[in-house]
Formats: sequence, C-alpha cells, structure tokens
Amino acid sequence: MVREPAPSPWWSPQRHADVRPFLQARAAIVRALRAWFDEQGFMEVETGILQVSPGNETHLHAPATELTAVDGTRHRRYLRTSPEFACKKLLAAGERRIFEFARVFRDRERGDLHLPEFTMLEWYRAEAPYDAIMADTVVVIAHAAQATGIRQFAFRGRTADPFAEPELLTVAAAFARHASIDLLATIRDRTGDREALAAAAAGKIRITADDTWSDLFSKLLVEYVEPHLGQGRLTVLYEYPSPEAALARVKTGDPRVAERFEVYACGVELANGFGELTDAAEQRRRFEDEMAEKQRRYGERYPLDEDFLAAVAAMPQASGVALGFDRLVMLAAGAVRIDQVVWTPPAGER
Repeated sequence: MVREPAPSPWWSPQRHADVRPFLQARAAIVRALRAWFDEQGFMEVETGILQVSPGNETHLHAPATELTAVDGTRHRRYLRTSPEFACKKLLAAGERRIFEFARVFRDRERGDLHLPEFTMLEWYRAEAPYDAIMADTVVVIAHAAQATGIRQFAFRGRTADPFAEPELLTVAAAFARHASIDLLATIRDRTGDREALAAAAAGKIRITADDTWSDLFSKLLVEYVEPHLGQGRLTVLYEYPSPEAALARVKTGDPRVAERFEVYACGVELANGFGELTDAAEQRRRFEDEMAEKQRRYGERYPLDEDFLAAVAAMPQASGVALGFDRLVMLAAGAVRIDQVVWTPPAGER
C-alpha cells in the first residue's frame, strides 16, 4: 500500500509564498482603515480577551478556561466571541468614537468562511443614529477594496462592485421578494408567532416539531434570501424583526422591527450592526431568554455580565457594528478561502 505524502506544514517557504500576496493585501487594508478611522476622529482601543461572559446568544459557543487567584481560588473565564461588552463599557466611561481590531473566538466553527479564532473589526459612535454606522460600513468596505486595487469582489460565482451605490433592503421586503412570505404578519408586538411562520413556510423548508420562530426565520433567510444578497453590489439588509433584535433597540413607532442591519457582498455576510439598546432591564430579559434556550438545546448556559448590564444603563445613545475582517480581506484580496488571508492557521492545522 502506497501512502500519500504528508502535506508540508503551513510555514514551509513554498506554502507561505503561495499566500503571501494575500497577506500583503491584509497589511495594506489594515493601514488604510487605521488611517480612515484616525481621519474620522476615532480612538483605537485594545480590550481584554478573557471575559466573565463571552456573550449571551443561543448559538454562539466560546472556549473556556480557568484562572487561579493568588489565594488558590479558581475562576472560570471565557475567550470572548466579540469585544462588544468591553467597548460598550468604554462608551459608558465617556469614550465617544472607538474602534478595535479584536481577536475573537468561536467554538464549533470551521469552514471556508469560518475560523475558530479570527479578527473582528468593531467600531462605535456615541450620539449617532444607526444609519450613520451603515454609511461607515459601506465606506470601510470600499476603502479595503481601494487599498488592494481590486475593482470587483468575486466569490463562488457571484460578483459585487464595492464602489457602487449599495442596495438598501428591509428584511420584510427581502422575505416578500425572495421567499414570498409576509414576515411581519407573523410577529405580534415583539414576539414571533411560530405557528404563523410555520404555515407560511410550509413546503419551502424542512420544519421540525422543536423549531422555534427564530429557527424557521434562520432557515428561510439562509435558503431563500442570503443567496440573492450582495449580487452586483453590496446589500444593506436592515430592520431585522424584533425577535432577532439581539442587542439592538426596537424601532420607534413599529415594535415589530429593530434597528439592526447586516451588510452582504457576493452572498457573504460581512457586518452586523445595531442602533444600541440602552434599556438594561430589556437587555437582561433578552439574555435570560437566550440562555434558557441555550440550556434547552445544548445543556449549557453562560453567566450574565452584571458589570456590562450596569454599563448598558449608563451608556449614551450609540450605534455600532462588527465586521468580519478576515472575510473582508478575503474578498478584497481575491482569495477563495478565509484561511488564505490569516498569518497563521488554527492551532493544530497543517
């Protein structure tokens, strides 16, 4: 039996030479974006990776560790899934425009678009509406393309012009157009009507008995809506349904939707932004609901960061966004996999 030769390690000169153009593009984008944020009056911050809570979303999983204090007591800490909690504490402390190239961690994630350890670019504007952060995001993506000289993003047969005027599309309009579903008719106040959405989705997706409204929403989004987004130009998908508000505030005058948006290019989600919620009681309720669902599904829950909830009550009105920096580099550098644009692959991979 003839054995296939083992692949050379990622640090072999030849393999590194293959990806070095992508890494040079990454460095150019970092320089260009730091210059842009500086011009806009932002302060670059560097927040802690080890956190009391890594975030409180049902389907996000974080690596955990333990710290030993000088008295021998042990304390569980998590590698953050986002710098969001720390950045909002800084807003409460008085910062007004901040950004961070943050190293973040996600357990149970690996693929052409996912890494267990990656870079998130997050930024926040105090006293700014969320359409200002939407506009920022479009400009940042264009600056990344300008830094590499690429004229068109391409991925899996789809293309998008990063310099064209973006498509602005509400989630409700996207569901009506691409899935023929009246999404808002399945929301009562701020709660999703599971049975109503199941009836509307019958024959379109596989529905199981334990699917929640959010499960059905996600399946429809992935199968019917996302493949059409960011085609030819960027798409800004906004006014997410309030059951999917996460850390966003509900829209004044229409409790069925929230001030949340996502930006897509070539069907790839690049950014997720909010008009930030400053109601600590409401945020606590959402977190508790998410952790109850996480316990039901995965048999675990993460603690609430009480310091963060206190900061939510103290922070000013603000808007912020998290952008998957490695994904942006992948598109702007013309790479086909996300691991081609990081300096070192996940530990243990060759």
